[in-house]
Amino acid sequence: MTFWTAHLARNREPVLLRDGFAWGAFLFGPLWLLLHRAWIPALLSLITIGVVVLRLPPGIAAIVVPALLLLHGFSGNDMRGWALERRGYLLTHVLSARTEADAIARLLRNRPDLVQQMAEA
Repeated sequence: MTFWTAHLARNREPVLLRDGFAWGAFLFGPLWLLLHRAWIPALLSLITIGVVVLRLPPGIAAIVVPALLLLHGFSGNDMRGWALERRGYLLTHVLSARTEADAIARLLRNRPDLVQQMAEA
């Protein structure tokens, strides 16, 4: 089973984030954050990687940059959740489901009021 966090905002569709390692964040780092509209974490990440590459000796930078990308993988969805909170979303539910579609179905069973809201959005 996979855990999903449901983030809700008034008059907007719910956003589900999978809990766990984000391979896209690990492989693409700040670009993945930009794709998911996590502007501040993406900017801070770009600055951090830039400083590491420009300021540290190449041998050390070759170790630190992959470590930073590994950190992105472990915390990518948390950074997305933080960015959603800044845009007015609230973490309202933690769901257990095999797929995102199952998680949405479970959320809508728990919150039938969202069906109407999603139809209007």
